[in-house]
Amino acid sequence: MARRYSKSSAKKVERAMKKRKSGTLRSGRSGKKVTSRKQAIAIGLSEARNAGKKVPKAAAGRKTAKKAAKKSTKKTAKKRATKKRKMARKTRKAE
Repeated sequence: MARRYSKSSAKKVERAMKKRKSGTLRSGRSGKKVTSRKQAIAIGLSEARNAGKKVPKAAAGRKTAKKAAKKSTKKTAKKRATKKRKMARKTRKAE
């Protein structure tokens, strides 16, 4: 079976991890210091991708899927509450 990541991409990740450990790794846009291990790995992989190394595609849409699921549950809960109120009004009118 072939390697999923090239050796040179592993070196990029290793370099990012060492920089994080020493406290010199900074994120791109904001320039804040990176303390998260996962973020350091992501930065290393991103650098490898930009350099054209063999790296699998980045997982996309995870957060947006979570947000969409949360939103849909809110909508259904709102619909249920509205239905309950309508039913309560109907029973009060009937009495």
